[in-house]
Amino acid sequence: MSATTSKERQMLEAAASGDVAIIQQLLKEGVNADTLNDHRQTALLLATHNNQIEAAKVLIDAGADVNAKDMIQDSPYLYAGARGHLEILKMTLSHGADLKSINRFGGTALIPASERGHVETVRTLIEAGVDVDHINRLGWTALIEAVILSDGGPAHVQIVKLLKDSGADLSIKDNDGVTALQHAKKRGYTEIVAVLEK
Repeated sequence: MSATTSKERQMLEAAASGDVAIIQQLLKEGVNADTLNDHRQTALLLATHNNQIEAAKVLIDAGADVNAKDMIQDSPYLYAGARGHLEILKMTLSHGADLKSINRFGGTALIPASERGHVETVRTLIEAGVDVDHINRLGWTALIEAVILSDGGPAHVQIVKLLKDSGADLSIKDNDGVTALQHAKKRGYTEIVAVLEK
């Protein structure tokens, strides 16, 4: 059901550019809040891609599905989490985000948020109840990704601390049998090692 009418196309463009007035007008005219483009991306997902907070709010308030996935398994909730779009993430969480939904790598929103160093996003997702020990298809948890795909800097030190404090299982090994602590030692991330050994 991709956008065929000019009004549906307008809805998608307005969502991507954050044109709230046009979105509101089109909703009044009966255009579906979950209008899709050819990539199965909803108007809300396009707004989320560009961190258009007000546009996202209008669409969510109109009933847009925060869990609708596109062709590459991204949803507004998963994308907001992965990219650290905190305001939109919080809106998706208060409107039925599926905490168990997974991306194309078989990971929860928490895993890419941890890898990318989005401290407040990680905190928000942990508080929402996302499984901190979920293992993706690569064999990695949020904790392992926060070590092996990071530079070991201050944001990742904080994230490792948040994950540890929330009860992350430090004994989980990746597909090669290596723990987060062993990875941190191998990379010389002394602050992360200190957090994990404490």
